[in-house]
Amino acid sequence: MPLSQPQAEWFAATFKKLVDTVGGVVLGKEDIITLAFITMLAEGHLLLEDAPGTGKTQLAKSMAATVQGSHKRIQFTPDLLPSDVTGVTVYDQQKNEFSFHKGAVFASILLADEINRASPKTQSALLEVMEEGRVTAEGESHEVDRPFMVIATQNPVEQAGTYRLPEAQLDRFLMKTSIGYPGVVQTIDILAGAANRDASARISPVITTNAIAEMIDLAGTVHVAPAVLQYIAELADHTRGNKDARLGVSVRGAMALARAAKARAASRGRNYVLPDDVEDLARPVLAHRIVLDPEAEFNGVSGEDIVDKAIAEVSAPQEREVSA
Repeated sequence: MPLSQPQAEWFAATFKKLVDTVGGVVLGKEDIITLAFITMLAEGHLLLEDAPGTGKTQLAKSMAATVQGSHKRIQFTPDLLPSDVTGVTVYDQQKNEFSFHKGAVFASILLADEINRASPKTQSALLEVMEEGRVTAEGESHEVDRPFMVIATQNPVEQAGTYRLPEAQLDRFLMKTSIGYPGVVQTIDILAGAANRDASARISPVITTNAIAEMIDLAGTVHVAPAVLQYIAELADHTRGNKDARLGVSVRGAMALARAAKARAASRGRNYVLPDDVEDLARPVLAHRIVLDPEAEFNGVSGEDIVDKAIAEVSAPQEREVSA
């Protein structure tokens, strides 16, 4: 059943409460918080490329607290094993049977800190659970609860001892962005409250995890007109034809943009997607999925440049073509 207008208005009001609550802890970063919650409500995952000390852990803990969910953090290191992430099956001598001990992924929000410091084998342990919401061990599947979201970080400055994320791994992240340092005014406010090291502990839940699961389902019912779907498909196709791209946006990437646009529309109190929803999310959703030609990358071309060019050259549908 399509999202009704009263449901859209409830969705938007609840979304604002969530963003405002986390915004009281992660100061001056409303845009990033908004993107993070859109990612959650589109059942996606977020990659943050940031220097240390920019509030990534606070963001993850605060989001989990607002939805009455659990939060776990893994510091990725070269010696981290896949079983440390997903869990392991061990033999219980008392019960005379094997039992599965859940790993860190069994949480509402998992912060995978400096994910590019772990080996490719350990990085790949996240692929199944990020895409399918379950972990398979010894032939048995173990479902994770909803909501489930991975917030992964990587340090863009220090590259020694790191493993570059492969394209298949990057494609599993709905969005890639960065928090960045706060402004001077926000920094002063943070310093004034420095005695309380864990500001997220003050957060009271806004809604339950069951209500978030309901919001996820409602976001999926937002109307997307054929003209908007064509617009998304043409944007993806344009990136594939760009001479500076060795590999353009995949079909998974186009699907991710459609899902994110639905969640953004609902967060604005609409039950249909506008081209503006697509354009505003195109860079964080699509740019990291583009593999650049080595010469273009050497010349300073970025995935964002290719996405911007696609938006500039592909004609967006008129609003009369997209309303529900």
